[in-house]
Amino acid sequence: MAKVDDSDKPSGDSPSSVEQYLVKDPERFALNMARMIEQAGKAASAWAEPREKGELRDTVAEPMTDMVKTFSKLTEYWLSDPQRALEAQTRLFSGYLDVWSKSVQRMGGDEVEDAVKPERTDKRFLDPEWGRNAFFDFLKQAYLVTTRWAGDLVDHADGLDEHTRHKAGFYVKQVANAISPSNFILTNPELFRETVASNGENLVRGMKMFAEDIVAGKGDLKLRQADYSGFEIGKNIATTPGKVVGRSDVAEIIQYAPTTDKVLKRPLLICPPWINKFYILDLNPQKSFIRWAVEQGHTVFVISWINPDQRHGLKDWEAYIREGLQYGLDTVEQATGEREVNAIGYCVGGTLLAAALALLAQEGDHRIRSVTFFTTQVDFTYAGDLKVFVDEDQIAALERAMKDKGFLDGTKMATAFNMLRSGDLIWPYVVNNYMRGKDPLPFDLLYWNADSTRMAAANHSFYLRNCYLENNLSQGRMELAGRTISLADITIPVYNLAAREDHIAPARSVFLGCQYFGGDVDYVVGGSGHIAGVVNPPAAGKYQFWSSGKPTGDFDTWLKGATETPGSWWPHWHRWIEAKDDRRVDPRKPGISGPVLEDAPGSYVKVRV
Repeated sequence: MAKVDDSDKPSGDSPSSVEQYLVKDPERFALNMARMIEQAGKAASAWAEPREKGELRDTVAEPMTDMVKTFSKLTEYWLSDPQRALEAQTRLFSGYLDVWSKSVQRMGGDEVEDAVKPERTDKRFLDPEWGRNAFFDFLKQAYLVTTRWAGDLVDHADGLDEHTRHKAGFYVKQVANAISPSNFILTNPELFRETVASNGENLVRGMKMFAEDIVAGKGDLKLRQADYSGFEIGKNIATTPGKVVGRSDVAEIIQYAPTTDKVLKRPLLICPPWINKFYILDLNPQKSFIRWAVEQGHTVFVISWINPDQRHGLKDWEAYIREGLQYGLDTVEQATGEREVNAIGYCVGGTLLAAALALLAQEGDHRIRSVTFFTTQVDFTYAGDLKVFVDEDQIAALERAMKDKGFLDGTKMATAFNMLRSGDLIWPYVVNNYMRGKDPLPFDLLYWNADSTRMAAANHSFYLRNCYLENNLSQGRMELAGRTISLADITIPVYNLAAREDHIAPARSVFLGCQYFGGDVDYVVGGSGHIAGVVNPPAAGKYQFWSSGKPTGDFDTWLKGATETPGSWWPHWHRWIEAKDDRRVDPRKPGISGPVLEDAPGSYVKVRV
């Protein structure tokens, strides 16, 4: 439905517009309310049972405490100066008065502009009743005035340190998204109409789904974002043909079957993040970077990380390097006879790869001859909203939570990532699932997003402290295997891909990290975000990328001077690889040299939490 302008708004509510909010069958409505309460009881039981048995300990108090502390510092800044506090209050009340006066004028038949309007990209207020109905229109504008005022309080709190200001802005955004009138039955005209029209049956279905999702989360809410029933790993997702040719305690190594008469002499080893599963690069044949790379003549190997449990609690970064990356290099060499390898690292897999390259350079292991980073940070100065969750108090609390189990539950990381875009990844699904009572649609990307992985305690603690908290990697202070490593020791060619709208590894942060490598760096910015900016097959004809050689000077200046090319960056990367070494050899089939353990995608990727 399209937005309407002020000229479409009548002076008051017509009988027909009021009538659509009246219950037509009170008896059936009351029966459905009783059924909804019954389902609510099941939800409450599913929430309480694991807590009563001691299987689950609530940790909600810890982030709530941090939010309260942050807001206290913000409040203290504004109240410390009476004049400043008065000016802030005056701005808010002035906004309310403007909304009120224009609402009164409109009810009197005058055509007036809204005091405040939603952003063009805001999908919450598209229903015409948000503009036609005086009640909902007033709610919408009052909400927008309040939340923008709260955001301004953070932006203009000059006395706050940068980290506290960042946290305050993030928490304000979370609260603003949560209290939106679009999230509640009585304050959302579309939800109100649907509830009345179905006599509350939508709420019965929604509460049933709510109970099911708490059961699925074993006492916590596991918000469903898609219909997952139609997907099966190895059947219609992660289907590129290949074999598992190696297995360690932390990783399986997958080699994919060649499809070309000749292949590039240098094999390609991909190091994906362990925070998510590798098949984001092999969702389906049309989106698969892995399949596309095979079709270009790459002999592709992929590290499939273990979904860790208590046995892996002490596996730290050195273990992931030795038993994952170096083991992968050994496996590639055994399977192909080649020592020279091209490597790719994605997100935190790229951060681990960068640290490994610096360590291996000191140790004299130079098998990786070119490296590509997908949306990877090596400097964490501008690391985005994830830094909100990282300070000494929060990391210490996380370490205490991981101590007994040896790992961090996968749902905790999934929730944190969803919160980065709660307006897109949380509240629309809350409304659709639990209030409208509608099943979400099947979507392979959201199936992958919900396929959570646990974090080994030692690994996760090392990552948070050395990268987000202390920024040791870029500053030459990270210690691995008894050595202090330096990114300056990485002198091989680097292809460094950022994504312009990335909220996890911001393009500016990736740009800054380029300066710490010791060799040539080609910096490229893809359109879209952390996932779509990477998973952008050429055949789709979507987005664009910017390239301009050396990443020097200021990021904004570099971007203005960069060459914009429509479509996917994949062919650009492949040409870059061929420019380093385009020698071709006969294809290598998995198992020709070395073991074959099972078909791709292997066993580790199928372990769910």
